[in-house]
Amino acid sequence: MTVLLERAPVRVAALPAAPAASKKTHLVALTAYLALGVVVMWRFLEAPGERVSSHLPADHTWFEWLLAHGAHVLVHGGNPLFSATQNTPFGVNMMANTSVLGVTLPLAPLTWLAGPRVAYVVWMILAVAGTAATTYWVLQRHVVRSRAAAFAGGALAGFAPGVIHHANGQPNFVSNFVLPLIVAAVFRLGATKHWVRDGAILGLLVTWQLFINEELLLVTALACGLGVLLRPRNALTKLKPLAVTAVVAGALCAYPIWFQFHGPQTFVGMPAFTTWGEDPLTYLTFPRDSLAGTPADEAAQGGIEQNSWFGWPLTLLTIVLAALLWRRSVAARVASGVAVVFAVLSIGPVVRIAGENTEHQGPLAHLPEHLPVFNLMMPSRLTYAVTGAIVLLIALAWDRLKPSRFLVAAALLPLLPTPLPAMPERPAPAFVTSGAWREYVHPGGTLVPVPLPSNWLGRDSLGWSAQARQEFTVPEGYFLGPGPDGKGQMGTTHPSRLTQLVSGVQMAGKTPELTADDKAAVRADVARWHGEALAMRADTSNAGLRYLIAQVYGDPVTVRDVWLWQP
Repeated sequence: MTVLLERAPVRVAALPAAPAASKKTHLVALTAYLALGVVVMWRFLEAPGERVSSHLPADHTWFEWLLAHGAHVLVHGGNPLFSATQNTPFGVNMMANTSVLGVTLPLAPLTWLAGPRVAYVVWMILAVAGTAATTYWVLQRHVVRSRAAAFAGGALAGFAPGVIHHANGQPNFVSNFVLPLIVAAVFRLGATKHWVRDGAILGLLVTWQLFINEELLLVTALACGLGVLLRPRNALTKLKPLAVTAVVAGALCAYPIWFQFHGPQTFVGMPAFTTWGEDPLTYLTFPRDSLAGTPADEAAQGGIEQNSWFGWPLTLLTIVLAALLWRRSVAARVASGVAVVFAVLSIGPVVRIAGENTEHQGPLAHLPEHLPVFNLMMPSRLTYAVTGAIVLLIALAWDRLKPSRFLVAAALLPLLPTPLPAMPERPAPAFVTSGAWREYVHPGGTLVPVPLPSNWLGRDSLGWSAQARQEFTVPEGYFLGPGPDGKGQMGTTHPSRLTQLVSGVQMAGKTPELTADDKAAVRADVARWHGEALAMRADTSNAGLRYLIAQVYGDPVTVRDVWLWQP
C-alpha cells in the first residue's frame, strides 16, 4: 500500500522520538495479522490439497503453476524469465506474464517438498499478514506515535477490500509487503547524509517489486511522484539518491524488462484491459467478502473488481478526516491530493455508473493506445493508491484526533474479511503424482493431457503440470501470449485442431465421427508437440472424449487412473 511519511523538509524526523516499541507489542500485532490471514484462507486450510478458489479457479490454478515454475527453476536451473514447459514448442514469456519470481523463488523449497497447493495457501496467508506488518512497521517508525494507530493502518493495508477481492485467486495483487518499504524509502531520500546507501536500498526494493507485480510498482511510482511534486521544496534533495536508485535498479532490471518487451512470445498491449475503469458508486458499496458485504451487491455492480469498495461509512469518514487533518498535517494534505487524483484517473477511458458504461469519456480517454506499460494496466487498479492514502489518513486520525477513534473503528469493522469462497478440487491423477508417467515420457518430453491445458476446459490438466513440478512439458495452456495481430490474448496464437474437437465435444455433449482430415490434423498436432503420450482421466464423464481420441489412436490402455495412448 502507498503510505506517505510525515517529515520535516531536511531533518531526519519532524516528530519527537517515539518510545521504543517492545518486541511483545510487535509480536501481538503480527499474530493478529496472521490470525486474520488464517480467517481469510480458512476454507482452504480444511484440505489445502483439495480446494481451489470458486471465484477465480483458473487464476488460482495458474498461480499454482507459477509456484511450480519457481521450484522447477530452483532444481533444474535455466532462464527464470521463460518457460518451455507450457505451450510447447513455443513456450511462455514469464516477464510478459505475471512471473511473481520475487515470491515463487523464495517459496521454491516449500513448493518442491509440499506441493504447489499447500505453498499457495501459505503464500496467501503470508501475503496479507506481511503487507499489514510492513505497513505497521513504517507507520509506527516514521509517521505516528500511537502503535494502535499503526496497527489500524496496517490492518487496512493488508486486508483492504481490493486486496481481499484479489485474494480470490490473484496473489500478485495481495503480495504488497514491499510497497510500504518503497514509499518509506522514497520519502527518506535526501533526509540523511547517506544518500548513496539510501538510493541503493530503494533500487533493490524496486527490483524486488518488479518481480512481484509491475502494475502496482507503476501505480506506487506515480503516487510517490505526485506526492513529491506536492512538496516541491524537498524534491531537489532527492535528485542525487534517485540517480543512485536509477543506476542500481537499471542495472538489475534492464535485461528482464528488455526480455518482457522484446524476448520470445512477447506481445503489445492488452486492449480489453485498458477499458476497465472504476465505478464511482462502488466507493459506497461494501465488498462481498466482508462482514457487511453480500453477493447481491457484487451482482448489482456487474461482477467487476472490488478495488474501491470501501463502504459508505469509511468513504464518508475519510472525507471528513481529510478536512480535519488538512491544517494539522502535511502528510494528510499530500495523501488527500493523491487520493483525489488517483480516484479520478481510475475511472478510466469510459465513465461507468451503477455497473453500466455510459457514453461519457473518462479522464484516460485520450491516452495513446500504444503507450508502453500503460497499455498493459487496468485503470481500476489505480485505486490502490487511493487505498494507500486512506491508510495514512486513518492512522493519522487515530493518532491525532482522539475523538475520531470510535468512528474509525466503527467504519473499519464492517470491512473485516470473511473466509474466501472455495470449492472442491480433485488432486492430479495418481498417474501424475506417483511418477508413473516417467515410464512413458522421457525427460523433457511432452505429455498431452486431454483436455489440453487452457483457462476453462483444461484447467484441471494445467494443474497436472503444476503438481508434477513441471517435470514434463505440455502443449497450449493458460497464459498471456501474442495473438495473430501481435496484441496480447489468452492462450496460444493458433489453437490446435485437437483442442477445437475436444471443445466441440465438451460444449455439444456428443462426439462426432472424425474425417480423415481431422485424424491427420490431430496426428500433426501431436507430432508438432513431440507428444510421447496422451493421457485422460479414466472417468465415465470422459467417455465421449475417450471415443474421440480412440478414433485417431485406437483403444487406450489403463494405467493407474488414466487412459493412455502412445502415438
